[in-house]
Amino acid sequence: MLILVRKRMGNMSVASLVLLAAIGLAGALGAVARYLLGRYVAERSASSFPLGTLIINITGAFLIGLIFALATRKLISPTLQATLATGFMGGFTTFSTMSWEGMQLARAGRSLHSLFYLGITFALGLSAVLLGLVLGRAIS
Repeated sequence: MLILVRKRMGNMSVASLVLLAAIGLAGALGAVARYLLGRYVAERSASSFPLGTLIINITGAFLIGLIFALATRKLISPTLQATLATGFMGGFTTFSTMSWEGMQLARAGRSLHSLFYLGITFALGLSAVLLGLVLGRAIS
């Protein structure tokens, strides 16, 4: 098995392996942060509306816009960008949960709530990315 892994890894450098480990660790931390924030919001919200996932995805959209703007201005390294954007934000945000919750609202006969939830997530998400990019570009 180890020989097969070595053959598949080919010419990967130590730096590449460290980056993969950093992305994996950041992804795990992002997933834990998503779980804790989602649970925190759910415990304080009496609504069946998926507010926690909405907050998580909008916050994540803003932060990924900010990360890419900072990387474009070379205020953070490509390694940190990959670790934060692919790793942490990849683990933190959740398209699949959003899709599932939208489907659950529709299946419960709350089609308008489902359409509102999915629509507002996309609209606010795109707006949040733009805001993150604008803020990141304004930082000098």
